Amino acid sequence: MIAPPPKKKIGSHWLYIAVIVAVVLGTAVGLIFGKNAAGLATIGTAFVNLIKMMIGPIIFCTIVLGIGSVRKASQVGKVGGMALAYFLVMSTFALVIGLVVGNVIHPGDSLTSGAIPTYTPPAATGSGNFLLDIIPTTIFSALTAGSVLQALFIALIVGFALQGMGRKGEPILSAIGSLQKLVFKILAGIMWLAPIGAFGAIAGVVGNAGWSAIAALALLMGAFYLTCAAFVFLVLGSLLKLATGYSVFKLFYYLRQEFLLIVATSSSETALPRLIAKMEHLGVSRPVVGIVVPTGYSFNLDGTAIYLTMASLFIGNALGNPLSVGEQISLLVFMIVASKGAAGVTGAGLATLSGGLASHRPDLVDGVGLIVAIDRFMSEARAVTNFAGNAVATLVLGTWVKEVDRTQVDAVFAGTSPFDDSNMLDEH
Repeated sequence: MIAPPPKKKIGSHWLYIAVIVAVVLGTAVGLIFGKNAAGLATIGTAFVNLIKMMIGPIIFCTIVLGIGSVRKASQVGKVGGMALAYFLVMSTFALVIGLVVGNVIHPGDSLTSGAIPTYTPPAATGSGNFLLDIIPTTIFSALTAGSVLQALFIALIVGFALQGMGRKGEPILSAIGSLQKLVFKILAGIMWLAPIGAFGAIAGVVGNAGWSAIAALALLMGAFYLTCAAFVFLVLGSLLKLATGYSVFKLFYYLRQEFLLIVATSSSETALPRLIAKMEHLGVSRPVVGIVVPTGYSFNLDGTAIYLTMASLFIGNALGNPLSVGEQISLLVFMIVASKGAAGVTGAGLATLSGGLASHRPDLVDGVGLIVAIDRFMSEARAVTNFAGNAVATLVLGTWVKEVDRTQVDAVFAGTSPFDDSNMLDEH
């Protein structure tokens, strides 16, 4: 009996096309029907609520597993310690750049004329004391009560407790890893509703604000792309040149196939196995690559960092309630912690953005509906920037610990030692 052929999965590029079509249709509906289309914003709000539903479990799993990654990296000594320090500095630097650019261009200011329905936050149920309110009633209620800070608090406690258990905690970490896969599987399913959510969100906001909404969203996208490009070529390029003497353009040309793969899938994770193989072929020692690349995919999310800060400022300005300097700094600290561990996961950026706003400014969470309409367009820049940051980090850290074969690097960049794709199995 001949087995039936396996069913073909629907490629993520179809989702991307569907979002583009939905945004175009939503924009047209908003412009044609004007205020009569404002009610469609409810569809976008419903989609945002689905994302908010996943915030607690996502933060819990990613933080616990992230602390586990710190433990594993710290066990490999000098390289792991340097890598963690490097990733923390670069991610923080990217967050700061996003805040600076956002405060300079003030994205979303043109939408303060009631483009988004007014959101009334629920009555406060806490004691008003931060130290008391961050402690949940039970460990499990932290994941169900909707308090992001409580979920973060419990995740940190569980993570460090598992770290202290050593090998005995590995089965629990493995179980949480399986839970994370389930959570992200659900999130991936929710993201297939993105075209519907984007249609409602863009139709509602354009119906209310007209062409000013389109201009504001275009400004945010353009500023984000330019900021990412400046970070990659100026910051990372200068760092690579100073640390290794090599040009960032030669490195990116060598990784050109991987960049095309990332643009096609909107995920830097699809190129993870190829980056490992190619950096080893480039001349970086296998131990360094094996430590830096996987750890970087959890901790070195430069593009996501820029996105989170600029999107937060945009939402605050669009709703007419800009974030104060103190709130921006507090949000920055939260994003440094909460953005770890979700690289390459579709929708994780929206979930982290929603979580950050929910913990600091609950009145701004509904504004995430605006970002839904353009999130898919910004995801390519996020993924490319994240990937570029990890590629540069691998070569820089390898050079610092003297684990790079410079003769091989010269040969590869000169084209005399090309990478042979037939030597690796790329299941992605």
